[in-house]
Amino acid sequence: MSINSTLKKEGIHVIGKLNTLEINKIAANISEKIVTAFPEHNINQSDLFISIARLNMYLAEMPNDMAMAKYFYKNNSIYFSKDMDLNDLHSLALHECLHFIQEIKNKHGKLLRLGIYNMEKGLNTGMALNEAAVQHMASIAFNQPLDAVKYYNMEFSTESPDFYPLQTSLLNEMIYFTGSYPLYHSTLYSNDVFKNTFIAKSNEKAYLQIEKNFDLIYEYESLLSKQVYNLSLCSEEYKSINKIRKINSKIDAYKKIILEKTLETQNLIIYNCFNTEFNNIKTLENIKDFEHNMYNFRHLIITTQNYNYYNDFYNDMMSKVQEKKEFLLKYGNILDLDSISYELSNVREQTYGFQFFKRLFSKLKLLFEETFREKEY
Repeated sequence: MSINSTLKKEGIHVIGKLNTLEINKIAANISEKIVTAFPEHNINQSDLFISIARLNMYLAEMPNDMAMAKYFYKNNSIYFSKDMDLNDLHSLALHECLHFIQEIKNKHGKLLRLGIYNMEKGLNTGMALNEAAVQHMASIAFNQPLDAVKYYNMEFSTESPDFYPLQTSLLNEMIYFTGSYPLYHSTLYSNDVFKNTFIAKSNEKAYLQIEKNFDLIYEYESLLSKQVYNLSLCSEEYKSINKIRKINSKIDAYKKIILEKTLETQNLIIYNCFNTEFNNIKTLENIKDFEHNMYNFRHLIITTQNYNYYNDFYNDMMSKVQEKKEFLLKYGNILDLDSISYELSNVREQTYGFQFFKRLFSKLKLLFEETFREKEY
């Protein structure tokens, strides 16, 4: 499909191309904000400015349900809504420029990856997670504070209340365990650092399901938006009543699915990340850190009526923590047996005595783990 056909299909009507002075001003503004906001990622501001300044930039009439800026990788162009004040750029403009920065193409110009969004070797994963990451970074670059909002009967805080609010809120829960550096690095340089870090903090199955749920939430929000638009076109004449009822029924169904998938995703993050952290407790100092982390996570919780999962999980984990604390007080710190076993496996001595010690250590490790399970449960 040609770029003109794509633009027409998406309802974008080009008004005119920005001049060099306007483009340079935008490039200077955005490159400065990105470099200032993420200094630890060694971005060269001059190189970034030159790259963004080479983009084609246009003013266009955009559909009401579309963002005020849109980047198309096929022709390296950004289209700004005619209603956007180019002298006071919105985070969405930076959002689209980040898409340009993160794109990786093959020699034929085929898009392979956009940050966390991976399209290599037939994959098509992480689209919505990447959108949330880019919008999060754009909001951070514009120093957007956390804002308390309510959508679909859920109350939560996000730095992006108008664009991807649920996704950015859930992403903040993931960042709580990984830190922001892995996310920013993967978003800017299109790699798996964030994915691998989160898997290390939880497990691969959990990450893949969370990634899938992000896409599902995005999909149903898009379906919901279309139905809301269809409802706006309906008149209140008698003959339209049945149609209005059908549309409202779909709207309610989509809202319910969005709520369910959001809470399911939150619960996956809570369960898998905190259980992994609990299993890694070796000392009383680890206990203090764990209790602190569990308590402070409550500030990130997406809540709704009758949502009790976090409180129930918290109480259950605190009971287990108490048992582990008693174990540590009685027996002392837990040895990192896996680390010791790994180091022993790399020692090359083949003497009979050394091999005997390795076998004995393996048996002691199994015995210790069995004893700990009995004490813990």
